[in-house]
Amino acid sequence: MRLKRKVLAYITKGEGAERQILVFEQKDNPDAGLQVPGGTIEKDELLLDALYREIEEETGIQRSNLELKGKVNKTNYFPEHKHVIYERNIFHLAYIGEEHAKWEHRVDGGGKDDGMTFCHRWVSVKNLPELAANQDQAIEFI
Repeated sequence: MRLKRKVLAYITKGEGAERQILVFEQKDNPDAGLQVPGGTIEKDELLLDALYREIEEETGIQRSNLELKGKVNKTNYFPEHKHVIYERNIFHLAYIGEEHAKWEHRVDGGGKDDGMTFCHRWVSVKNLPELAANQDQAIEFI
């Protein structure tokens, strides 16, 4: 099996019972499920550089609109029917930018998601629906 290093971003706003997390669905592929921003760490790329790059590519959110709260977990994920191990580095960030309830963003980064449109929205952390590919595996740590 080969190892692929990944980052995931739990981007939240609000506090306590009011805390919400940013999620998205693929506009033309809703079967991909509800997800959080994240992706593959490129060769020789630093963890935090990969984190902010993936967030910007998938959401349009600039680094200056985020406050890093910390790394919440590092786990391995074994997707079914694939001969790969995903090393997941999961981070928590607070959104401090201009308020938007929901928006669409076209991915522009040259990766496998290039040209796709992602539909973003905020959902309550305490009532979070199940995320695709077990991306919610460390949600209790935020």
